[in-house]
Amino acid sequence: VQLQASGGGLVQPGGSLRLSCTISRFPLDYWTIGWFRQAPGKEREGVSCISSSDSSTYYVDSVKGRFTISRDSAKNTVSLQMNSLSPEDTAVYYCAVATGSGSTYYCRNGGMDYWGKGTQVTVSS
Repeated sequence: VQLQASGGGLVQPGGSLRLSCTISRFPLDYWTIGWFRQAPGKEREGVSCISSSDSSTYYVDSVKGRFTISRDSAKNTVSLQMNSLSPEDTAVYYCAVATGSGSTYYCRNGGMDYWGKGTQVTVSS
């Protein structure tokens, strides 16, 4: 399984970015894909996850109402639409896959099996 994240960059506060994670060699029946982030000096946190079994989603409280996770099965892509960005969202964002189902569990506890390289998101004026 290979993951390729893209879409990071520099944006002003209040702006939007869309991150995409393309997943190759992905013959999994039950999986969870998540976006995690790590800011300087802080622990990595699960931002949003989506589970294949029921398309359930999880969002950390700080992004609820601003971020939306979605998947395009035909393209093997999971995206994270980020709106109303604030400087507190600045971090390196990683996409990851767990070979199990459970958006809330994996986002809160980690334990992902595959990780992509991070993409930097900087929110600054």
